[in-house]
Amino acid sequence: MTTIGSATDIDRLGTVLGVWAHPDDEAYLSGGLMALARDRGARVVCVTATRGELGTEHPDVWPPDRLAAARTYELAHCLAILGVHEHHWLGHADGGCPAVPTAQAVARLCDIIAWVRPDTVLTFGPDGITGHPDHRTVSAWTTAAFERAAPPGARLLYATFAERRAARWTPLNERLGIFPPGLPVLTPERLLAVDVELDAGTADRKVRALAAQRTQTAELMAFVGLERFTAWVGDESFVDAAAGVPAMAGTNAARETADSGPTTRPRAAAETATTSRAAAGAAHHDRHHRLDRLDRLDRLDRLDRLDREAREAREARVEPTTTTASV
Repeated sequence: MTTIGSATDIDRLGTVLGVWAHPDDEAYLSGGLMALARDRGARVVCVTATRGELGTEHPDVWPPDRLAAARTYELAHCLAILGVHEHHWLGHADGGCPAVPTAQAVARLCDIIAWVRPDTVLTFGPDGITGHPDHRTVSAWTTAAFERAAPPGARLLYATFAERRAARWTPLNERLGIFPPGLPVLTPERLLAVDVELDAGTADRKVRALAAQRTQTAELMAFVGLERFTAWVGDESFVDAAAGVPAMAGTNAARETADSGPTTRPRAAAETATTSRAAAGAAHHDRHHRLDRLDRLDRLDRLDRLDREAREAREARVEPTTTTASV
């Protein structure tokens, strides 16, 4: 395992190419790593499949065209904070990646890989971190393209959650309702290929980059609080695709991947067909999952305010004011 703790560790990554589904995926999962690499003068290239035009619980305020424009600007600002100046859009519809012809998508990524010639490629694992169909499809595309076009010696790294984070962050994750049952996949330390615990300065920079994507992060950061949010996003971990990945609860796909070692790359490309058949239903579920999360945040926020008011009243030894209407 490479624990990123020195400039030498960063230098080993070489040229870095990240391939993600939506704006903010890159910052949440690899923002610190990208910033550290750029500070060392490494080339970092980011690829985003969609503009995330469906990523809102307020579609009346943010119709797709308006949100796409906003997120385009936000991502540019985010990457500038991280020092990343090379970015490519794949131009696919948000929620529509599984419907894109696999050969077309893989060929486009092969062209990018051949042009960038990365030493390290970052993307989602087959689980997609949250199980989102776009995430899982982008993982499959990237895996297939890496197998065909990556230069000798390059590494494909899948983003994952280190098992050590579970005790601290599972209660918050469950409270926020971010992950469906069985996710995130938790990876033991011995299986991590790259592990980053961000220093204070890099963590602050990553949070500023995420804050730049305010249509996605403003409500969450306000609810969680800046200090806690910074700690929550302060780790970045990856497994080597060639070594296999831990199994996702309730599925056989990840387990088969782990058992098969380097031959998983063609299988991951074939996964797109299965994802495509379920795309409409999964996208519908994801939409309702986001709405449920907003309702949960609203309820929790109201409860927190009531608790805070009651606590302040007790500390002041004054009962909360009650207004009674005269009849």
